[in-house]
Amino acid sequence: MSELASSQALPRPIQYPEKADKPQKKLDKVANDLFGHAIAWTTKPRSRALKSIVAKVDAYDERYRALDQADLERAIADTSQALRRSSGFPEHLVVQGFALVREISGRLSGRRHYGVQLIGAYAIVRGNLAEMSTGEGKTLTAALAAGTVAMSGLPVHVVTVNDYLAQRDAEITKPIYAALGLSVGVVVSGQTFEQRRAAYACDVTYCTNKELTFDYLRDRIVLGQQSNNLRLKMEGLRAGSTRMAELRMRGLHFAIVDEADSVLVDEARTPLIISGQSDAQVTADVAKDALALADSMQVDVDYSIVVDEKRIILTEAGRSRIAEYAKHRDQNWRGVIVREELARQALSARHLFHLGEQYMVREGKVQIIDEHTGRAMPDRAWSDGLHQMIEIKEGCTPSPRRVTIARMTYQRFFRRYRYLSGMSGTAQHVASELWSVYKLPVVRIPTHRPVQRIHLTDRVLQTTEAKWSVAIARIRELHERGVPILVGTRSVAASNAASKRLAEAGLPHEVLSAAQDGEEAAIVARAGEHGRITVATNMAGRGTDISLAPGVENLGGLHVLMVDRHEARRIDDQLAGRSGRQGQKGCFQAILSLEDPLMDFPLSGLLRAAEATIRPFSGEAFARWLLRFAQRRTERIHAGMRRDL
Repeated sequence: MSELASSQALPRPIQYPEKADKPQKKLDKVANDLFGHAIAWTTKPRSRALKSIVAKVDAYDERYRALDQADLERAIADTSQALRRSSGFPEHLVVQGFALVREISGRLSGRRHYGVQLIGAYAIVRGNLAEMSTGEGKTLTAALAAGTVAMSGLPVHVVTVNDYLAQRDAEITKPIYAALGLSVGVVVSGQTFEQRRAAYACDVTYCTNKELTFDYLRDRIVLGQQSNNLRLKMEGLRAGSTRMAELRMRGLHFAIVDEADSVLVDEARTPLIISGQSDAQVTADVAKDALALADSMQVDVDYSIVVDEKRIILTEAGRSRIAEYAKHRDQNWRGVIVREELARQALSARHLFHLGEQYMVREGKVQIIDEHTGRAMPDRAWSDGLHQMIEIKEGCTPSPRRVTIARMTYQRFFRRYRYLSGMSGTAQHVASELWSVYKLPVVRIPTHRPVQRIHLTDRVLQTTEAKWSVAIARIRELHERGVPILVGTRSVAASNAASKRLAEAGLPHEVLSAAQDGEEAAIVARAGEHGRITVATNMAGRGTDISLAPGVENLGGLHVLMVDRHEARRIDDQLAGRSGRQGQKGCFQAILSLEDPLMDFPLSGLLRAAEATIRPFSGEAFARWLLRFAQRRTERIHAGMRRDL
């Protein structure tokens, strides 16, 4: 062996592990879809098959409780060695790992894992998505699975939806991992390259889906096309700088995706794009001209709007109008493709992107609002000049235009993990899609205590004014009795509108939205106090416990009032799940209107007229069906967009 080779550590067998994402043929896609529907119907039998893990873990209880600290550490070392020597995750070793993690958690904090948490963790280790109701302790469930898998030597990524949850969950579980001899890292926005690399080098890494996916894209830019394993190994034997030293991650080994329906389904409609600044820039004058042109154009004459797909389609008349307008403008308007794109972006800025819904203005800058979480994304920008067009519309200084360097989809990224699993409170509605896209079967985990939440019948009024009249009366009645109320809305703009209505009615309240994301956990934690009214966007502090004040449960617990139906039924269910957690009492009701945004589609006017005629005979039954129909229609459109992407 040469002196150079012997002086360096041998490279890892596989330098950057990940699964190959092979393109699917049409017949494969059809077969996956059909099999996905079949898998969705078998969640209960598979859940029953996993229950046997509880008795097997319980069998180790007395033995591990009797161990002193030194003996417990020896048991951890023995189990870790056995897991490292085995292939896969043999059941008897998983049982030992779970029993050790539960014993450590009990000794450190007094919180010993329930049987349902053991079942959920076993589902995760076996490559399933564990559907666990809100409040069932998904943080500790993930620690069971992540700790056991990391003991086998595989790096684990625990993926969640925001920085706060990543930091909080890592802090809660860090003592457990430390007792197992494992290191814990956290990846959040604003970190340097060195901080990220150190976090990914840990045995268990807590991170957000956005930071993780963009770090991977940056790594792929470094690796380039010539990144096969042999080439990277040879580079490792060479003196000097190598590409491996420029990477943030160690590959894609084992992922546990928390709030998996949000990450794998809702987020999957948007491509992941890394962009750089371009010399070409939409100047203020060009953007103002484009916006003036957009204001002069007529809908259904010069262009049509596809609201569901956020798309503008120009007509021949519209193209002619643009060409005529361009004759009197500078060189920026000379190219046919360029001028039509300017017009499209201006029309989109005017009619498809609205302040308080898709974006907000903070400190003189346009910040995108994540429509799935209600949170601001200050480091994100729309491409192809749209962001600059919206900045000019809002009177902000336009930022440099961006050009795409690398792009990917969530679907392709998560399929590259060697082992993929997840947790969610609401995944059953998309179980077939999760299987057909990610090969991720959903397993329903029973609750630790029986659910006591009451679902009252939806109220559906014909107008927005009638809806708010009924909603305000209901909120006032509950508030006067001291019942805490969480009012759920679909957007920041809707939250602000609800706040204005409540203020006019003289009802004291707090608003939780993207504009206050830094205070989110504190506001949500107070939502269970006597008589408190909290207005929240659809995330409603997802992942944060709402603790009920003493005596509140005697009043029926937290009352969740939904005033906007969301684009997916899962999000409605997430909001409902904010009450009645861990067997507590709670109540959920929707008070809606046929003028809500969900009913904004071509046939809605005709259907509303039919509903008004039928209402005297059917009450609100047909109106409830109409809103469900509109919701299912939107779900189908979004599913199609994800397939196309």
